[in-house]
Amino acid sequence: MADTVNNQINFVDMHVAYFCMEIGLAAEIPTYAGGLGVLSGDMLRSSADMELPMIGLTLLYKKGYFKQTLDGSGNQIEAEMVWNPADYLELLPTRVSVTVESRPVIIQVWLHRLMGVTGHINPVIFLDTDVPENSIWDRDITQILYGGDAKYRLAQEIVLGIGGVRVLQELGCGKIQKYHMNEGHSALLVLELFRYFAAQGHGNPSRAVHNHCVFTTHTPVASSMDQFEQSFAETMIGRQIPAQLRSEIFVDGVLNMTRLGLEFSAFLNGVAKKHSEISRQMFPGYRIESITNGIHSSFWAAEPFKKLFDHYLPGWAADPYSIRYVLSIPGQEIWEAHQEAKAALIAQVNKEYGQEMDLDTFTLGFARRATAYKRGDLLFSDPQRLKRIAKNCRGLQIIYAGKAHPQDFAGKELIKKIIENMHLVAPEIKVVYLADYDMKLASLLVAGVDLWLNTPVRPQEASGTSGMKAAINGVPHFSVLDGWWIEGHIENVTGWSIGPMPDKVSERAADIDVEDIEDMYSKLEYVILPHFYEQRDEWIKTMRHSIAVNGSFFNTHRMVQQYVLNAYFQ
Repeated sequence: MADTVNNQINFVDMHVAYFCMEIGLAAEIPTYAGGLGVLSGDMLRSSADMELPMIGLTLLYKKGYFKQTLDGSGNQIEAEMVWNPADYLELLPTRVSVTVESRPVIIQVWLHRLMGVTGHINPVIFLDTDVPENSIWDRDITQILYGGDAKYRLAQEIVLGIGGVRVLQELGCGKIQKYHMNEGHSALLVLELFRYFAAQGHGNPSRAVHNHCVFTTHTPVASSMDQFEQSFAETMIGRQIPAQLRSEIFVDGVLNMTRLGLEFSAFLNGVAKKHSEISRQMFPGYRIESITNGIHSSFWAAEPFKKLFDHYLPGWAADPYSIRYVLSIPGQEIWEAHQEAKAALIAQVNKEYGQEMDLDTFTLGFARRATAYKRGDLLFSDPQRLKRIAKNCRGLQIIYAGKAHPQDFAGKELIKKIIENMHLVAPEIKVVYLADYDMKLASLLVAGVDLWLNTPVRPQEASGTSGMKAAINGVPHFSVLDGWWIEGHIENVTGWSIGPMPDKVSERAADIDVEDIEDMYSKLEYVILPHFYEQRDEWIKTMRHSIAVNGSFFNTHRMVQQYVLNAYFQ
């Protein structure tokens, strides 16, 4: 069995190992929470398309992240996901063990074969501690994504980082040139690599680890980084910590997973130009480059647009750069493809939520993780003004979606506040909050709305990718200039900005909110809605440029090429 699998997948020929706490391959495989996992899935899809020999590693969450329902008052109710890994993955005979609190924990291995457009297959490995030999607590380590306390989190990171490297060795992946840590959750892999290189007789195992590692940071907020007190971390990790590395692993008595990844990697990068600048300020002394995030174009393009691109731009799925030639596609056909995607969204919303939304009314979409810095309620800062805008400009519909982390109580209150405001603007404005936002629902939303809204607090949006998914479907972006939008924004061409330019932002938070709110309402009323209703040809030009300019660049094919040239094979 093992030999057959090895021959079919060619584990021996894998050159890049890509580690991430969450990987989103499909809605039916709920091993992701949001942007980080979806990005990882897109990165792996492009790698398979481009026949880059990459193996992905993550944890198997049999209870997923959580299933979200909302009661009549807008309270988020969380339930466990129900899915059977055997329906989508293959259990391999491979097993390894790691040590957690001085006891052995057995890890079993599940395989997903990810096929690219040429038929090339790359493996994605899911690590699972739910085996009879383990204690009840240890069997639960890989059950829930982002669940539990610090002990639970660090146990997961031991399994992912240390266990992941051991799985690669057990599978015979002897040609790995780079170990790519996508965020700090997997940074403990450097400890196992050090042990491995030391055992191989390398004169400088630290240098060997450094030369083999790539680290990508995804957050511009220090408080969001995983950090553990030294005494606690030493108890949990135990003898898996090489004695020679203690002074480098623990800084001021703390294990900071982001700093650990930075310290032991030859190539470091943030996920947008602005984010890399912020990261260099947070971690002075490290050379942190920039590779801006992207999306897998053919995965996120709605069916009507796939057909349109197939007809006019054959080969676009393998070469997303060719999407720039969408400028030659007749505008009416772009509009018709959009209307078909919009009709699918409206039909589902009306059916499942008893709404009466219609195809001809301007529809604005906002779907993000529900957390305070994303300011999901900014649109409702002045409900009466919003109603006047809708009345004066021939109508407005709004579709919301997004989950709050179970422990993010401010995020849960944000959802409640949005739902309360929905009632304040009714019936003049039809608003709906869609429950249990996942990849399948995201595919409908990014293609079916007319405008994508994003309102983060600067500079906390490391990159963001939802607006890129909208762009490939001809949906313009309306956003604060933060993250990727600083790079993708051309006013009136690819979409519209909210608030001042990055170098002219007020220092006082209250002033920033006031400036953003005024600009958002003014552009909606005097630019965007008139553009949509009264200048349809001009609106279609903006749709076309969203695809041609942003769709052709902000994709994971371009990302993979940048990693190959700058990080993987140097």
